[in-house]
Amino acid sequence: TKYDIADTYVDRILSDVKLARPLKIVVDTGNGVAGDLAPRLFKAMGCELVELFTEVDGYFPNHHPDPAHPENLQDVIRALKETDAEIGFAFDGDGDRLGVVTKDGQIIYPDRQLMLFAQEVLSRNPGKQIIYDVKCTRNLAKWVKDKGGEPLMWKTGHSLVKAKLRETGAPLAGEMSGHVFFKDRWYGFDDGLYTGARLLEILSRAADPSKLLNDLPNSHATPELQLKLEEGENFALIAKLQQNAKFTGADEVITIDGLRVEYPDGFGLARSSNTTPVVVMRFEADNDAALARIQADFKRVILAEKPDARLPF
Repeated sequence: TKYDIADTYVDRILSDVKLARPLKIVVDTGNGVAGDLAPRLFKAMGCELVELFTEVDGYFPNHHPDPAHPENLQDVIRALKETDAEIGFAFDGDGDRLGVVTKDGQIIYPDRQLMLFAQEVLSRNPGKQIIYDVKCTRNLAKWVKDKGGEPLMWKTGHSLVKAKLRETGAPLAGEMSGHVFFKDRWYGFDDGLYTGARLLEILSRAADPSKLLNDLPNSHATPELQLKLEEGENFALIAKLQQNAKFTGADEVITIDGLRVEYPDGFGLARSSNTTPVVVMRFEADNDAALARIQADFKRVILAEKPDARLPF
């Protein structure tokens, strides 16, 4: 027998997630598999939709369905300008990651989305752990502490974060890549549609949802940068850096996943991708001068180990 699980899924979310008012939203599923279910869910929640690229088409004729990259959010940004929609959502190809854009075209990256989720979850689960990966902003740990929670940094990789969530019993975990895991009121797996529903619940209580999002702490940060290497060189380089690198003026060097170097005014990250021969880097600081200084510090230690490295910064 065939059983259509979609109605059961939507009903389960509707039974628990309640909007204070209906919102008008842009939904771009990028011709990925969320194209059928995402509009169904958000309409059932009472939202009015501006739908973009909801027909499922594995050739992805419009843009690649990856909301982690700004070039894939331009259609959402344009639709927000041209309509009276209040907020924009974009989903990845298999629907487990969510991109969020405000009315004025600002991208709210997942580490800032997590702040809102953490605040809401901690209001009902005071003192609990909130898990996030090494790529996330420094502002997140401070925010979680301020809201009465315990921040726990962990390795990047959705299977690793999910395992840590199970092990710790934390109510919420998330990654910079956009995987968000709710154990609170849900089942502890990453589901972009459910994440969107939970965000709408919070935003529906705000007179100006975009202001609520734009007011979240922000900083000067780079996107993800990649140093491309030969097969296996990525792990060798990180091992050498962990062993030898001396960073200037660093408060702490965290080595749970590559090196995350905390400075008084920012951080730098270099970690090996688990899937491709690249070293992934990300930098964040209080201002542009600090950002340049931290990048120069990383450049110095990397070139000391690998003089021919073609750095992406």
